[in-house]
Amino acid sequence: MPVDFLVLGAALLSGLMGGVHCTLMCGGIAVSLDAQAKTQALPHALMLNLGRISSYTLAGILAGGIGALFVGFIRIPELAVMLRSLMGLLLVLLALRMLFPKRFAFAVPGSNRVWIWLSGLKQRLPAKGLLRSFGLGAVWGWLPCGLSTSLLLAAWLEASPLHSGLLMLAFGLGTLPLMTAISYSGARLQHLLGHRGLRTGLALTVLFAGVMTAAAPWLMHAPGMHGLLSALGCRSLV
Repeated sequence: MPVDFLVLGAALLSGLMGGVHCTLMCGGIAVSLDAQAKTQALPHALMLNLGRISSYTLAGILAGGIGALFVGFIRIPELAVMLRSLMGLLLVLLALRMLFPKRFAFAVPGSNRVWIWLSGLKQRLPAKGLLRSFGLGAVWGWLPCGLSTSLLLAAWLEASPLHSGLLMLAFGLGTLPLMTAISYSGARLQHLLGHRGLRTGLALTVLFAGVMTAAAPWLMHAPGMHGLLSALGCRSLV
């Protein structure tokens, strides 16, 4: 089954813009770089965030595997269309979160307890070096938050380990520029990505992707729409 580039693009933009309102989460992790010399700070910041993205990708693969088992077990002819529509609605909610972060942001209950438990794993990591930074990032990636949990739900709806892993990878790569800059220097890109016009434009792009994703199963039958949706990478489900 072909990769859905419309959904992947929306995940990438969600990560790029959603990271602006998740910067406080990286504070405790960024402290681990304080002992690094300035010439070493950027490589360590990059490894930290690559470790985080690797955990996102692994979580997506696991979620996609569970989703595939669910789809295989619940044999309902309309299930694929329902999952597709739910995916579109989720992308719409992510767009609303980007447009109105205070109204649509949410926290995952118990995330502080999870972080305390995950922090204990740091003792098993190498004492120093790039491998330690990668390991810290990998631990950080399993900390639940509203945005990553929403994308993980979208990965589950993909019901494919490959596509779900790619979705979380795209989301993680979207967060990479801002989070690496914050880990390295404090927030040099936050002001740029917080620009209202840029945020609105990208949020509307995600909104468009959500609407097209939800409506794709029906639009595939409309004259002239099949070629457009195929060009956007929408998978035919009906």
